Amino acid sequence: MAGSRAQFYTSELLSLPAMAWAAYLGAESALPGPRANLELLHAAADLGSREQFEAWLHQSPPDASGDEPGIMPVMVALVGLGRLAAAGEREHLPALRAYANDHRWRVREAVAMALQRIGAADGGLFVRVAADWSLGTLLERRAAVAGLCEPALIADASIAAQALALLDDITASLLEEQDRKGDAFRVLRQSLGYGWSVALAASWPTGCLLFERWVICKDADIAWVVRQNLAKKRLARLDPAWVMRLRASLSAVQSASRSRQRPTACRAS
Repeated sequence: MAGSRAQFYTSELLSLPAMAWAAYLGAESALPGPRANLELLHAAADLGSREQFEAWLHQSPPDASGDEPGIMPVMVALVGLGRLAAAGEREHLPALRAYANDHRWRVREAVAMALQRIGAADGGLFVRVAADWSLGTLLERRAAVAGLCEPALIADASIAAQALALLDDITASLLEEQDRKGDAFRVLRQSLGYGWSVALAASWPTGCLLFERWVICKDADIAWVVRQNLAKKRLARLDPAWVMRLRASLSAVQSASRSRQRPTACRAS
C-alpha cells in the first residue's frame, strides 16, 4: 500500500506546475495530526529541485507552528536537501545542521530523515556527519542519534560498530550537562532511551559490554536511558536472561546510590 501511495503522489506532483506544489503539500499533509503524510513527503523530496527546497525554507517563518499544514514544505525541503547532499552537494550540510536545532519537533524529525537519506547513499559521509554533530549542541547530538539508529541503515556492520561508539560518547556527554531541565536535554535523553537498543540489536552481542558499563553508573539520567533500553522488546527477544540480569544490576546500583554508598565510576577510562 505504501508503494502504491508513493506512486500516486509522484503522479500527482508531476501533473502539477512547480508553483502549486507547496499548496498541494499542505493540503495533503495530514496535519495537524499524529502522523504527517510520509509517502507524500518522500515523493516530493525525490522529485523537488534545489530552488524549490530553498524557497520553501525561506518562506517559512521560524516561529511558525510545528503541527500545521504549512510545515510540510519545510519538512520536504530538508529531506530533499539530504537527498542532494547524498548526491554530492555537501554545501547543504550546514543548513541541515542549523535546522537540527529548530524548536519544532517535526522539523527536527525531517533533519533526521535527511541524515538517513545520506546514510542510504554514502555510509562513510553519513558516519562522518554524525560524528561531527555528536560534538555539537544537545539537539545536534539528538539528530545524530536519531539518524544513526535506523534499523535499515545500522544493519551494515561497519555503521553499527561506529554507531555504538558514537552512542557511548554521546551518553557520556550527558554527565557534563549542568542544566538538565530544558527541552533539548529531554529530547536527547529520549533518543538515547531507544537508540542503544537499536544499535545493540544490529550488532549483537558485540556491543553488550559497552552498554553494560553504563549499568553501574549512579547518574539518574543515565540510569533512565539504561532502563528504557532494557524495556525494549527487541532486546528481550535476543536474550531475555541478559536483560533480566542487567535490570537486577541496575536496581542494585540504584539502591546503593539511595543508601549513599561510595559512588561508582560511570565509565571506564
